[in-house]
Amino acid sequence: METPHYAPHYVAARVQRVLAEDDRTNELGIRVDVRGEELFLRGQVSSDERRHQIEDVARETAPGLRVHNEIKLVEVREPGEEEHL
Repeated sequence: METPHYAPHYVAARVQRVLAEDDRTNELGIRVDVRGEELFLRGQVSSDERRHQIEDVARETAPGLRVHNEIKLVEVREPGEEEHL
């Protein structure tokens, strides 16, 4: 797919769909924006490996665009004490 020939919102939607459907990512929580020849990934994940997997899939899906990975890492902790109401 030659991404520069497609409207930005179609490219963004395609990348989001592939991120959701690809077995390596199965990710619904990443926002994808396309501006000109650049693709921006935004959201939160729990590991650096996951962050890189998402970037790899986005690059494969939109090879003609420069990918900016702005996905942030969040710490996932075990629940603390039980809350009593």
